[in-house]
This record gives sequence, C-alpha cells and structure tokens, in this order.
Amino acid sequence: MQVMAFSSPTGLLSLVVFMVLVVEPHPAYGSSRGGWFGRNQGAATPLVNGICAASVTIHGYKCEEHQVKTQDGYILNVQRIPEGRIGGNSSGNKKQPVLIQHGVLVDGMTWLLNSPQQNLPMILADNGFDVWLANTRGTRFCRHHVSLHPSQPEFWDWSWDELVSYDLPAVFDFVLNHTAQKIHYIGHSLGTLIGLASFSEGHQEDQLKSAAFLSPIAYLTHMKTALGVVAARAFVGEITTLFGVAEFNPKGQQASIFLKALCNYPGVDCYDLVTAITGKNCCLNASTVDLFLQNEPQSTATKNMVHLAQTVRDGVIAKYNYGRPDYNLLHYGEARPPIYNISNIPKDLPLFISYGGQDALSDVEDVGQLLDNLKYHDVNKLSIQYIKDYAHADFIMGVNAKDIVYNQVVCFFKNQQ
Repeated sequence: MQVMAFSSPTGLLSLVVFMVLVVEPHPAYGSSRGGWFGRNQGAATPLVNGICAASVTIHGYKCEEHQVKTQDGYILNVQRIPEGRIGGNSSGNKKQPVLIQHGVLVDGMTWLLNSPQQNLPMILADNGFDVWLANTRGTRFCRHHVSLHPSQPEFWDWSWDELVSYDLPAVFDFVLNHTAQKIHYIGHSLGTLIGLASFSEGHQEDQLKSAAFLSPIAYLTHMKTALGVVAARAFVGEITTLFGVAEFNPKGQQASIFLKALCNYPGVDCYDLVTAITGKNCCLNASTVDLFLQNEPQSTATKNMVHLAQTVRDGVIAKYNYGRPDYNLLHYGEARPPIYNISNIPKDLPLFISYGGQDALSDVEDVGQLLDNLKYHDVNKLSIQYIKDYAHADFIMGVNAKDIVYNQVVCFFKNQQ
C-alpha cells in the first residue's frame, strides 16, 4: 500500500491527536518507545469465548454474553454480571440494572483490567446491582451486521450520532426487556458524550433511572494539550484524506507509520504521550497499563473520528457536519447540523458528574461549560465531584478509584432506590 507524504506538520499532528484523543493510556511504561506500535500489531490477547470468559468468570462471578441488534442492522455484544461474588445477594428485591458504556477506541474490557476489588463492574455487582457492559459497533466483538461485512466501506459509515440514535437505544431496550426496571447509566469519556446527547433528545426518558458521568467529554475547546490545540485548528477532512479508508484501525500499518513519524517530530516525546494527551494521571498501575496495551486500542469509523474533530473545532455539541450546506440540507433539512441541547435533559433526572483537575481532555473549563448547561437542573438531583489530582484514565484504571470515585457512584445509585 502506498504511504502518503505529509504535506504539513499540522496535518501530521492533527491526524495523530485524533488517533489518541479519547483512548485510554498508551505510554511506554516498559522499555519500548512509543506505546502500541512497538508491539505485535493487531495481536490483542485472543478472547475466543468473549469478555466474560477472559475477565469475569475467572474471578468467580457469573457472566452472560448477549447479542443485541440495532435498528440499522449492527449486532452488538453485551456482557451481563447478574450478581456479585460476595455480599449484595441476600436481598429478596430485584436487583437494579446498571448499564456501563466505554469510550472511543476501546470496549467493555477496559472496565475490567484492575482486580475485582478495584474495577467498577464487579464492585457494583458485589453491592447488589445487575451489571451490563455495552460495546459499541466496530469493536472486537461487534463487527457484525445483518447484511454488511467489515471489509465494506458501508459498514463504517457512521459517527457517534449513530451511537446516540441506534446503539444506545437498542441496548437500553434489551436491558429493560430482561429486567423490567429502569436503568442506571454510567459513561466514561465518549460514553458520557453519547449519553448526554441521547438524554437531551429524550431517547431513554422513560427507561432511565439516573446517570453517572465520569470524566465527561462534551465541550472540548479548552483541552490542555499542545497537540489538542493544534487539532482543534486543523482541517478535519485531512484525516479522511490521509487514510482514504472508512475503518480507523489504530493498530493498522498506516497508523503505525504515522505514529512513528510523529515520534520523530521535534518536541514530541512518545515515551510520555499519555501525559501529553490525557493529563498527568496520578494513580495508574504499570501492570494494568500493560494489560490495557495487550487488548486496546480497537477500531472505530474514520467518520466517527472526524465527528470528534468537529466537536473540538466548532466548540458545540452538534450532529455530524457533512461539509457542505446542500449535503447538510439533504440529511437534516437545514444548512447547519442540529445542536444537541444539553439543557433539554430532564431537570429531575438524578445526575452524578465526576471530573479531575489534571484531565487534559475533560478540562475543568469545559466541564464548567457543561455544568452551565445544567444550571437550571434540580439542585437536589445534581451531584458533582471534583478530584484535584485525577486525569482522564484514573477514572477507569486508577488503583484508588474505588475509594475516591466508585464508592460515591454506589452511594449515589443506592440513594435513588
């Protein structure tokens, strides 16, 4: 395959920023410089029998693998941990379901990298909740469609708009049909963005009991990273032009070439790229990061990455911009993409928002703008936690996240029952 030359340093930087924009950490905690491309490309730990067998049942928990079909034909993989290994199982009451949504370029495995005593799904299960892990289209176990194959460009013709309109509603419907109860929602990173957008459109209003947003990604204007600032000013179409493919595979040959080129760029230190992108994470375990690198990152749609780029560049939470007024008119009936109005989230919906002072992606100022959108929310229904030392990845892999964040989430959910 022909390797394209970089026409400008801005194009190179903008490309790589979005390859690592919301993915959890990939610094070289070991000896190889530059994170994942020094490893076996595409050779993630094989999970022949799925996430349950690889990361849940081995710890003594029950776990079920389910498939969910979206209205546009994608087959999603969902894991269910119906009960805890210890405690929380003696009550005769039906367990409250909790749906957990991961970020971009990863899947539900990311929540399970720490020990059962430290990871959020198992902590929730041990506290008496019925836990469901969602996985978005295009990830390792969600590469199926009723009529399309991942080798076809049409399979990858989607952005996070479709996660809002199709994936999340399908999974909510599935969980509700199995539990007959309203659902608690947890999102991290992109999982917060699609939750906020979906709830603002009223998609799950009758199915949702409460929502917890960890390291919320909504507005991205104030990212505290030089790479992010460059990306915000870049022409997002360069990403599509450089790759010329519909699937965005961070472990693919083209991505590796571009990342290696970046690491040779003056002033870029790939040894500590995680800090440069996500902020200074305080509390990561090196062995957990190494396990992360064995399984992640994973593919998404190039169109999805372009949509994230538009969110950074335009400073608004809007539907995908097709780049021409006539194309937007064709899709939306107006020349500009419609805005997701976060203030439309029902004001009596219990919300828990936790963010960190060191997070370079979910920046304090951007979270402040999100909170401003919620200024008319019922004050008794909005819980806000600020953690001075936390950055983006601490919320899902921090060794002390149980004590600082997860116990607060458990208490928040239990207070809604």
